[in-house]
Amino acid sequence: MTLNNFPSISIVGATGAVGKICLDILKEKKYPSNKINLFASKRSEGKRIQYFDEELVVQEAKKDSFNESNVVFISADSQVSLDLAPAAVESGALVIDDGSAFRMEKDVPLVVPEVNENDINNHNGIISIPNCTTTPLVMAIHNLKKLGSIKRVQATTYQAVSGSGSLAVSELQSQTENFINNKDISMSVYPHQIAFSLIPQIDDFMPDGYTKEEHKMINETRKILHDNNLQISATCVRVPVFYCHSEVISVDFEHEINIHDVVDIFKNADGIKLIEDGLNGNYPTPKFVEGKDDIYVGRIRKDNSNKKGLNFWIVSDNLRKGAALNAIQIMYSAIKLKKIPNFH
Repeated sequence: MTLNNFPSISIVGATGAVGKICLDILKEKKYPSNKINLFASKRSEGKRIQYFDEELVVQEAKKDSFNESNVVFISADSQVSLDLAPAAVESGALVIDDGSAFRMEKDVPLVVPEVNENDINNHNGIISIPNCTTTPLVMAIHNLKKLGSIKRVQATTYQAVSGSGSLAVSELQSQTENFINNKDISMSVYPHQIAFSLIPQIDDFMPDGYTKEEHKMINETRKILHDNNLQISATCVRVPVFYCHSEVISVDFEHEINIHDVVDIFKNADGIKLIEDGLNGNYPTPKFVEGKDDIYVGRIRKDNSNKKGLNFWIVSDNLRKGAALNAIQIMYSAIKLKKIPNFH
């Protein structure tokens, strides 16, 4: 693209973890600074963020902030999205929202470009990004469907504290230091100690015993894959890891599958890297995957209790592919499909 062919971008939540990584990725792509505007809450107004040899000034996000924007990324809490997204659409921008506010709205596409890019054609001004655990799951299942009909999917997640925000990262760090130094441990973000422990609850519990996070995974997966009849269950667990979500996935097919075909599918899939050498201790880990764009798959094996079953392990960077990168990929897909209003 030439300089004039870059859409003007506004990032709402620019001082948050996802907003910062969004800016990092734009920098990697050498996106021109004069096409980027940064917004956040009033308390962050006036902050300066380095972008190459320039400093971009953060402005307070208001409903009338987006008159010059072609694309508005929103990475903030749901109320901010509900307040600002309609105004941004009214001003003529495409909104790409990282929160849960619009994900299950019928007229809002929920998109992972490697899976359902063409759904972008159906947007009415807003496109949603799925939950950061849904994204790697649907990327894997989308490719496995090429092997035949899937009967059931079961996912267990091991989610890093960065999924709860910067305060959760600080809480894990301080709890770890206090534990090692035999000091009192306090909790504010989580209901229980997270350092050297696990918490089998992410978001509030629902009457059926599942949490909201688990419902998000189930419902979002069905929507993205256009399969409301997919039998899927999820258990989401918070773990004492700073970055990257991991998942154990079990898939039951309608027929017996060949493990070599599974390996070939993942080897050739867009956005997926395979590390499959367990005998030599090689498999994806959060530490290895941190900062990488692809999702990583390993520990592929047939279910020894079900000849039609498959088990495997996924790790992805929840702040990159789980959020910021996916948003930017959606923008580039929208450019390709000519689905950004007032931009050609």
